Amino acid sequence: MQQRQLGNTGPTTAALGLGCMGMSGMYGPADEEEGIATIHAAMDAGVVLLDTGDFYGMGHNEMLIGRALKGKNRDKVQISVKFGALRDPANGWSGYDARPAAVRNFVAYTLKRLGVDYIDIYRPARLDPNVPIEDTVGAISRLIEEGYVRHVGLSEVGAETIRRAAAVAPISDLQIEYSLISRSLEATILPTCRELGIGITAYGVLSRGLISGHWTPERSLAKGDFRGSAPRFSGDNLTHNLALVDTLRSLAQAKGVTVAQLAITWVLSRGDDIVPLIGARTRTRLAESLGALNVSLSAAELAQIEAAIPADAAAGERYQPAQMAHMDSEKGHG
Repeated sequence: MQQRQLGNTGPTTAALGLGCMGMSGMYGPADEEEGIATIHAAMDAGVVLLDTGDFYGMGHNEMLIGRALKGKNRDKVQISVKFGALRDPANGWSGYDARPAAVRNFVAYTLKRLGVDYIDIYRPARLDPNVPIEDTVGAISRLIEEGYVRHVGLSEVGAETIRRAAAVAPISDLQIEYSLISRSLEATILPTCRELGIGITAYGVLSRGLISGHWTPERSLAKGDFRGSAPRFSGDNLTHNLALVDTLRSLAQAKGVTVAQLAITWVLSRGDDIVPLIGARTRTRLAESLGALNVSLSAAELAQIEAAIPADAAAGERYQPAQMAHMDSEKGHG
């Protein structure tokens, strides 16, 4: 398995990580046993980083990972956890809480659900507009001193917030959406991270399945699948975006790879400081994604892809307007 370093101060990890969110109902019903089998298959293949959030399935995702890790060597995996998103009994979202007292409360529950003594990378899921990022990072730093956390991470924040956070403590990586059709970080966020020696863990590299090559216009979404309200999956936007996928498909077929493999390889090609998180829920999809590690793209092929799918080619925003308004990383689009 190829290795990559997460920033100047973060851990060395495999070139691909496993995003576990989809195993806990965020994309509709999921098979728990298949999820655990997929985690085991990823570990067997050399994948080290498991990414989760304490609010995925109201803690279900952490408990699922805890089950998967039972009897395994804890030091053979790295667990990245996002915290701070508030939920209600109807599965709704109620804002964010990144106060220092909340940080300590969240981490206590996370350690218990995962069944571990420490978390490798701990990060606020979003910037809490009511709490200075310095206070949140300071609280995580104290957890590092106490041995409960190894590294500070960030998620979906802009360049100014990154600088403020890095002035308090070393930041291992920024987790942010990055794909062929989600590239707003390239303007100022990615250069800032590189200037400060901060790595990138890229989620949504297949745009939640939209550019996986497996999506069809007729596909219906299961109850509870949040993509049902996502702008890029709706109406004319979906038609436009799937036309982009068809263009990508022709390039992939010419190279003898799948659309998903081409899309993942493109993200891998953006720099050795970037670790794509693969959101596979099944062993079949995991195997396909891992195949991207055997694909290389020449300068000419990269230019072809850029010409076919320019940076602003997608129709629709990443999230609904209310969610976009809460994303520090999207203020002024990076």
